[in-house]
Amino acid sequence: MDKEVEPAVLAVINEKRLSGEKRTPVDIIARMGVFEARDKASDQAWLATGDNIIATIWAELVSIGAGGRWFLLESLDTQRRIGGGDRSVLQIQRAKDRLGLLKRALDAGQGVRAVLQTNRVAIRDAESDRAARVSTRVPDDEEWHVALWEPARKFAVLVRGQHGWLPSDEEIQAARARIGMPEEAPQGASGEAAADDPQAAAMDYLARHFAGYGYKAEDVSARKLGYDIEVSDKKGKVLLQLAVKGTATGKTGFKLTDEERACAKKGDPWRLAVVTDAFGPATQHKLYRASEIDKAPGLEPF
Repeated sequence: MDKEVEPAVLAVINEKRLSGEKRTPVDIIARMGVFEARDKASDQAWLATGDNIIATIWAELVSIGAGGRWFLLESLDTQRRIGGGDRSVLQIQRAKDRLGLLKRALDAGQGVRAVLQTNRVAIRDAESDRAARVSTRVPDDEEWHVALWEPARKFAVLVRGQHGWLPSDEEIQAARARIGMPEEAPQGASGEAAADDPQAAAMDYLARHFAGYGYKAEDVSARKLGYDIEVSDKKGKVLLQLAVKGTATGKTGFKLTDEERACAKKGDPWRLAVVTDAFGPATQHKLYRASEIDKAPGLEPF
């Protein structure tokens, strides 16, 4: 909503909106090179022609730092909304897709083209309100870039304009308070273990993933059956037996145990489940049948 937007940001949006021809939100990203823009209109970031990365910049979340520099505090928590509350499975996937593209831009030293957007409902309600719609979307003439990526603190900073500037800690804290982004929760012993153990993080991720689709995901790893998670439907029918392997930066290799290899030979419903970036913001997984396990990246020789 306009009243949530910094005046300097709103002035740029209004000038851009009034000076150009009237376009729909879909038309704008289509003209920026997004294929099948209508089908992807609800996405939060896009890979366009020429490997250009385009991202929505919610104007309500933009803060103004020293010297008038604009910055956006980006949450790396894909599970929860900024205003509080758990995301749906679809919302989680959209958040992961967006963060994956932003991380790709950071790793490549690539800028990000932006569309500035305001919404018809309060920004904290934008994901949870079914009536939420885009109010205004305009392409930004200035390039943005990912200036800071802090997975341990669960946020990144996107900056508009030239490289070399970062908001101060005080400005970041003020932005947190302004947009309602909670402080990172202190981790207890189990959280610290998960942060050091991609296997534990992978198990947690897959349990939440399948639970989000209404399946039961039971941890049976202590029983040494040759798989770690048994996925079943509401009637109790076993759908998958997952041998879980988690990988992360610096810990990309894994081996299969004798029990896992023996179980794999039995075939369905056994699968190797490889979870990449297990405790990062862009966690993903892929399932491999027994006949495909040699194609799994990171699998070390028997």
